[in-house]
Amino acid sequence: MMPRLNAALLPSLPAEVQRPLYDRDALETGIVHIGLGAFHRAHQAVYTEDALNRAFGPWGICGVSLRSPETRDALALQDGLYTVVSRGADGERLRVVGAVTECLVAPEAPDTVLERLARPAVRIVTITVTEKGYCHEPATGSLDERHPDILHDLAHPDRPRTLPGFLVEALDRRRKAGLDPFTVLSCDNLPGNGDVVRKVLHRFAEIRDPALARWIGERLACPNSMVDRIVPATTPEDRSAVSRRLGVSDAWPVVTEAFSQWVVEDHFPTGRPAWEKEGVQMVRDVRPFEMMKLRLLNASHSCIAYLGSLAGYETVARTIADPAFAGFIRKLMDQEVTPTLDLPEGFDVAAYKDALLERFANPALKHRTLQIAMDGSQKLPQRLLGTIAERLQAGAPIDRLALGVAAWMRFVTGRDEQGAPIEIRDPLAGRLSAIVAETGPEPARLVPGLLEITEVFGKNLPANPAFTGTVTQALERLYARGAQSCVEELA
Repeated sequence: MMPRLNAALLPSLPAEVQRPLYDRDALETGIVHIGLGAFHRAHQAVYTEDALNRAFGPWGICGVSLRSPETRDALALQDGLYTVVSRGADGERLRVVGAVTECLVAPEAPDTVLERLARPAVRIVTITVTEKGYCHEPATGSLDERHPDILHDLAHPDRPRTLPGFLVEALDRRRKAGLDPFTVLSCDNLPGNGDVVRKVLHRFAEIRDPALARWIGERLACPNSMVDRIVPATTPEDRSAVSRRLGVSDAWPVVTEAFSQWVVEDHFPTGRPAWEKEGVQMVRDVRPFEMMKLRLLNASHSCIAYLGSLAGYETVARTIADPAFAGFIRKLMDQEVTPTLDLPEGFDVAAYKDALLERFANPALKHRTLQIAMDGSQKLPQRLLGTIAERLQAGAPIDRLALGVAAWMRFVTGRDEQGAPIEIRDPLAGRLSAIVAETGPEPARLVPGLLEITEVFGKNLPANPAFTGTVTQALERLYARGAQSCVEELA
């Protein structure tokens, strides 16, 4: 039986495996990360690790999970160490990351999480909780004031359950102690993610204590950011392969692609690591970058996920290897998305789209379509519906975008094209299943039923006949002919 990866075994790892170059025992925690999943460990933690290797500083990361103890349980036995495997056409590279100093599980120890957030040494809180973690209405970006966990946190501020509950309580403790607020850096796929988290936190504080809301409004920095790296879920096969390469057992490695991008608005009043020396683009305005990524990469991913899974493809790479799907996605990007973008000056968008198709086709990643399909109600507004609204306002066609929305509607009925059940993992799963049960799969009833979810679709699109008619026709074609045929028609 292999020994478990730990700090004492770092010197014995194979020479080609990169490892921390700094003294981990001297590392002080200056960042709390909420949402300690695979993406953070393959992205922000790697940039911070590189910054520590270049110039040591007080930027250790305390990772917090708002739900599962799985990552904590794995990393606690490994001194917080884990392996990042980047896979590309030229093979794979392994590195062991040591920037994570501690892992906490919020439901088990809310007092401990709040204490860490309130520590004077903590200057940044980074976030990857996915769209649903903000407890907001995706169509408006406003706090969902009826959310049961938000109601709980307002009533019990010392025992929070949600991201807004933890952050606002910690900020209040810092205010009362005479400390500066930490900077809140969202790294989730939301347009204006910093603006969204500021709006949610300010409104939560406003309901709780107007004086606290004023302090947050005057003092809290929430820069916007854009993140990009494809990080599939780790499989048992990945664990076995990594452990064989290391010669020790790593229970929770992360597998990713070689490509990585991070664009951040440079507003950190209490300091930050020198991320710019490690390839992070520090900018004044992140919006052109984030819109490009959300509408090209993320929108394509969602269309691949719903249409590909309906067509029987298990992974993104297998889906995009089908010439019809590759042609469909390229035309989606070229004809329906690119005209809506305000591109960064001098940016080669054609090369970017070429690179996206190449990244999607990477067979080493095994990025499952069902993984991307999760939480669709939270993703549609940012990835597809905003583009659709702009296209309709310009009087432009939305055939491919509408097929993506229709594929989501077909997907959430909970049955694939062969009649097999689909597990719907979505914050609105209960409402979705109730609507489907009431309307049945008939497009003329299913479409208006789902469009009544205003926190997803808003009020304008469901009232636009050009939108409702095109989506209904697309759903009718999906039921009559199947996803493969529909994609081939628009490829």
